[in-house]
Amino acid sequence: MSIAAARDRGARDTTERTTATPGTASPQGAGPGHDDGMPRESRRRGPSFLQKLWRDRLLILFVLPGFLVLLVYHYYPVLGNVIAFKDFRPYRGVWGSDWVGLQNFEVIYSGDPAFVNALTNTLILTGLQAVLVFPAPIILALLLNSLLSEKIKRVVQSILYLPHFLSWVVVVALFQQLLGGSGLLNTFLRSHDLGAVSIIGNGELFRPLLLSQVIWKDTGWATIIFLAALATINAELYEAAAVDGAGRWRQMLHVTLPGLKGVVILLFILQLGTSLTVGFEQILLQQNAVGLEKSEVLDTYVYNRGVIGGHWGMATAVGLVKSVVGVALVLGANKLAHLFGEAGVYATKET
Repeated sequence: MSIAAARDRGARDTTERTTATPGTASPQGAGPGHDDGMPRESRRRGPSFLQKLWRDRLLILFVLPGFLVLLVYHYYPVLGNVIAFKDFRPYRGVWGSDWVGLQNFEVIYSGDPAFVNALTNTLILTGLQAVLVFPAPIILALLLNSLLSEKIKRVVQSILYLPHFLSWVVVVALFQQLLGGSGLLNTFLRSHDLGAVSIIGNGELFRPLLLSQVIWKDTGWATIIFLAALATINAELYEAAAVDGAGRWRQMLHVTLPGLKGVVILLFILQLGTSLTVGFEQILLQQNAVGLEKSEVLDTYVYNRGVIGGHWGMATAVGLVKSVVGVALVLGANKLAHLFGEAGVYATKET
């Protein structure tokens, strides 16, 4: 074979290998059965959107009622926040009312005394709830988890869950029957020639009363999440700690509490979102007996100024700012949790 013929054959072989390389265009005239080098699975089209809907129709029907409730009662009312920038008149409607810009926000940045009082009471109650109310279910869950008898634990749990299902009307009525001027406590004190104590209606004791009502009503129910988190802790960790000589106290410090850390951070971040909501119905039911100075919070301020007083735009402006602050607190706390290596409420690309 001559050198020129060998060179021509080498060139043809190189051309054939190049056209057969995956990812290159198919040569002209290739038939429908030509293999272009791509995997067959990558060329196969998945189900269309309508096919997916039909495939998951039962799941969609199952979720649809909850989605509609969420849409109608949570997302649709958000559009009503536009009246924070309007001089809203019910007879003129939302879009018929005049625009007033930021005039309704004047009570916030001008230091309206009623608003400042409501904000101060709200912040005080928020701080007290974070320090006293939030840790209560954690402590109770640890105590329940230490019970050795499962039967006793179930009975105690059932009893502690019951107050959660009572409305605030019933809870306030119970406390009034116990601690009111003619309640059980003062009746007992008078029957033993002791002076009566004023608890219901006493402004100085109003905040401790609110905290005690919240703890009594919701602490037992809130232990469910922490008990579930305790159940996920590996029992071998306790066995290893016991072998190393750790007692019950050190096991709680070095095994139990670290196991609860993620859940505690998650719930605390979620609570920050509603930190400025400190119990509208509970406070409103007892406000007349105490007065606005000690009992007015942002939620009751919005109700008294908006629904009762007819200042719809101003009340909406205060509620809107409260919601924005709650969202900012959740986002900020979640970011802080990520900086400390915790998962938080949601993860980001950086985490």
